[in-house]
Amino acid sequence: MAEPAKDFETLDVDMDEVEEEAKQDIQSSDSSDSDSDSDEDAAADDEQQLQTLEKELAENPSSYDAHVQYIKSLRKFGDIEKMRKAREDMNALFPLTPSMWSEWAKDEASLTTGSEAYDAIVKLYERGVNEYLSVSLWCDYLKYVEEHDPAVQDFSPEGLSKMRNLYERALTAAGLHVTEGKKIWEAYREFENNLITAHHEENTERQEEQERHIRSLYRRQLSIPHADSESTLVAYTNWESLQQQKTSNSAELEAIPSVVASAYKKSMEIYKARVYHEEKISKQDMSETDKVKNYMTYLKFEQSSGDPSRVQILYERAVTDFPLSSDLWLDYTCYLEQTLKVPKIVIGAYSRATRNCPWIGKLWVQYLLSLERSHASELELATVYEQSLLCSFSSFEEYLELFLTRIDGLRRRFSLSGSAEDSLGFSVIRETFQRAADYLSPNLKNTNGLLHMYAYWARLEWELGKDLAAARGVWESLLKISGSMLEAWEGYVKMEIETGHIDAARSIYKRCYSKRFMGTGSEDICHSWLRFEREFGTLDDCDHAVKKVTPRLEELQLYKQQQEARLVAESVPRGDDNPAKKPSQKRKTGIRQTDEQPTPKRQKGAAENPVQATETETEKAVVSTVSQNTLDQQTKSSSNKELYKDQCTAFFFFDDVGGVSAIRVLKDKYTGKSRGLAYVDFTKAEYLSKALAKNKKLLLGKKVSIVRSNPQRNKNKESSEKNRREPGDNKTRTAATESTGTLEDPKISTEHSKESGAPLPASAAAVDSKQGDRHELKGKNTFAVPRNLARPLGWTKPVTKKEEENDEVPKSNDEFRKMLLKK
Repeated sequence: MAEPAKDFETLDVDMDEVEEEAKQDIQSSDSSDSDSDSDEDAAADDEQQLQTLEKELAENPSSYDAHVQYIKSLRKFGDIEKMRKAREDMNALFPLTPSMWSEWAKDEASLTTGSEAYDAIVKLYERGVNEYLSVSLWCDYLKYVEEHDPAVQDFSPEGLSKMRNLYERALTAAGLHVTEGKKIWEAYREFENNLITAHHEENTERQEEQERHIRSLYRRQLSIPHADSESTLVAYTNWESLQQQKTSNSAELEAIPSVVASAYKKSMEIYKARVYHEEKISKQDMSETDKVKNYMTYLKFEQSSGDPSRVQILYERAVTDFPLSSDLWLDYTCYLEQTLKVPKIVIGAYSRATRNCPWIGKLWVQYLLSLERSHASELELATVYEQSLLCSFSSFEEYLELFLTRIDGLRRRFSLSGSAEDSLGFSVIRETFQRAADYLSPNLKNTNGLLHMYAYWARLEWELGKDLAAARGVWESLLKISGSMLEAWEGYVKMEIETGHIDAARSIYKRCYSKRFMGTGSEDICHSWLRFEREFGTLDDCDHAVKKVTPRLEELQLYKQQQEARLVAESVPRGDDNPAKKPSQKRKTGIRQTDEQPTPKRQKGAAENPVQATETETEKAVVSTVSQNTLDQQTKSSSNKELYKDQCTAFFFFDDVGGVSAIRVLKDKYTGKSRGLAYVDFTKAEYLSKALAKNKKLLLGKKVSIVRSNPQRNKNKESSEKNRREPGDNKTRTAATESTGTLEDPKISTEHSKESGAPLPASAAAVDSKQGDRHELKGKNTFAVPRNLARPLGWTKPVTKKEEENDEVPKSNDEFRKMLLKK
């Protein structure tokens, strides 16, 4: 019985273990089911994201971020064909980063094998190292070739030569990199050391050859400024010591040669001078703009050292860190053009620059010129040109410059070919011009850029195409677009004159002389026609041109005067805005001021709206005359809005004199028309003297008579008392107001208070010489007209010498009145 019991107990133990394992299996099964469900959900999400990205790229192929996310999603599925196509599609539009190239090459290496796969991967590395400078990508490339190239693995002469050439390319591209270049040098030395190990059993000559290779690499590296040159020196010293132990006849290696020591010392000095700049460009806590500025500062410093190779390496580092900086690319390509001047390097830089910054028109223009300098084929030029037109520039002027650059190149090639029957015919130039005109004309209307392009086109049609009708058609097309540009008409005329077609040039003048151009263009075209007829036409042609042009010039002159008068009118102070009036608005001391100021009483015969005089005025003296007929003619052409006023005319006439403080224009009491007589006050006697010197000068085609006036002579006491100032106010009371369309004369007193002690003002009077109506002068203010100014226009009575002398004698107002009433 004991034994069965024992078996039973043993059975119980076994059952417990089975039960426990079963529970674990159940839990594991549940967990695996849960993980399976989670994986299925994740796979469904990935599939949905992939479809979304495919749709987005179909709608917007130029989305950089969408391309990146799409490639990442495809890597999860491991579909090499789709990944390859997605990467090719992206690289067709954008340059890939070094990490993208490295990832692409490694994916291809892990999923494909064979000689064909090796060649394809090598091509990927070649494409990657040509887009950006990357030491890590170069190291991956070198390692891959070293491990997978059969010739290199067999240490055949062809393989060794191939590998060494690849290392030398890497050193040329990145060996001068201050902080990372040492990685390539170390990999190169390691490769040469492996060859020594591989040939350990061979003769000593080959061993010594390998040692010379390694020694040369050490010494070359020590002569270049690197961030870790000290450790390289220690490694070199140790290596030389090891070689000394292997050989007995190496006394010359007991110490570092002086040449090597000198080169190392110089390289350290160069490095120390660059430590500051290296620290500045490696800082992380600064904006991209500041980092670019630090690079530019570093570049200027490097350029001052005069080593083009180090400058080029630094430019490559800069554009790798900031590939979208157009300033860096423009600066880099300009440096290559001016300094290195190696066509292959320059063209390669422009190709990369336009891929990184395709929106910069100047880069495309310089790219085309660089291709032309290197004698590129027409197919290559046309390809780059078509690519540039697919880009979005910031302005239409950039497109214009691109079109013109292409046309310049076509013209030069056509001229060199010597015949229009060659493969490059003039039709290509014409098509390029037409394409540019169709695109730019709506957007560059009335601009000098468009004018110059059309003028260029017309000249080439005549000179190269030998087609005058086509050249004229070009000009006519421009006139339809920019006919308001004077330069367009002048350019058309110039071409006709240069080709000897004088009658055609004359017909163009007849078409455009009456057109309205900007600025003084309308007058210029009229004078240009007259000069043309003087130089090329007959007397009848000259007379005909004068007959046509003269009325137009008169019309333009009148319009110019109206515009000048309006500007003067706008500059005249109005009402309370006149700063000269503010001092006179102060009330007497002790009287409470209010918002409303009392208005002076209006006196009969006083002119309305004079300009307010200042407190310091001492001379009031001039009366100017303006033809009412002339003013009426001007106001009729002002579109029912009076732009020209007597008061403004006087200001304009005495603008060069200065000192005008008040103007009082006399008008008829019943008709409201100007009498052609005005009083103009000046602040100082010197201004009055200058004004009198303008006597008999022309104003709007009419002579103006100016004379000094003295209203104090022969005034009766009653008139004088009524025109005195109010007690307590020793300033002339004036008010300047302006009504719409007309100028009115406010009442004004012309006498100073006897108590004021101020000097009596002088005045000058003038009268319109074309007055036909007789006016009775009334009111408290009296006006006078000198007898030699009372003659109407056309008066032919000779002036006697006595009368001329009397002109300088001031006349009283009574004398003026009598003379005027006689008229």
